[in-house]
Amino acid sequence: MFRNQYDTDVVTWSPQGRIHQVEYAMEAVKQGSTAVALKSNTHVVLATLNRADSELTSSLQKIFKVDDHLGIAASGLISDGRSLCKFMRSECLNHRYVYESAMPVTRLVREVADNAQVCTQRSWKRPYGVGLLVAGHDKSGPRLFYCCPSGNYYEYLAHAIGGRSQAARTYLERKHEEYPDASLDGLIGHALQALDQDFKELDEASLQPYIQALRDAEGGDGGGGADGAAPMES
Repeated sequence: MFRNQYDTDVVTWSPQGRIHQVEYAMEAVKQGSTAVALKSNTHVVLATLNRADSELTSSLQKIFKVDDHLGIAASGLISDGRSLCKFMRSECLNHRYVYESAMPVTRLVREVADNAQVCTQRSWKRPYGVGLLVAGHDKSGPRLFYCCPSGNYYEYLAHAIGGRSQAARTYLERKHEEYPDASLDGLIGHALQALDQDFKELDEASLQPYIQALRDAEGGDGGGGADGAAPMES
């Protein structure tokens, strides 16, 4: 059996219990430009890489204002991001008209996720090929969510999506204890540092110091000393 037998539409399951169209949409997010978001006790910051494809074109807008208290950063198919942004603006306007107050961030994120999830159940639709970092502020304080094409959403202290985002996530995880008490300028600095992280592959020579450190740690654990430790192959 070939994979393409089960990826012709979004309502077909593979024998492994997977929906390939949804996986393709999530892969589109990984092919997009890097977007970073992080929050403190008082602020939320969104940052994206705006690199033009060539010197003859301008870069695409990837950060959008939804309402006075909420904005998004998109990675993947930016046209899908604009469509979801339009939907979110409409929901915020309707909520403000009916209740005369700003729409809670959690409720709006749930509406976006439900809208994306419907596209995974209709054969005449396709999943949105965009990931959204949703930053806002409500009665609970600063909020940060990630909405993915599958219809799931997650709340984060800091997150990065898009191409080569693993290096940015590694930086964010390493510095996460500094975010809650950071100032606005501090958050912006961390966001720029995360975007500036390069992906690199370590060769054997570069790995040797880490391997030696592991050997030294095993030798000092009291488990028989270095003489009793099994040799570690590199």
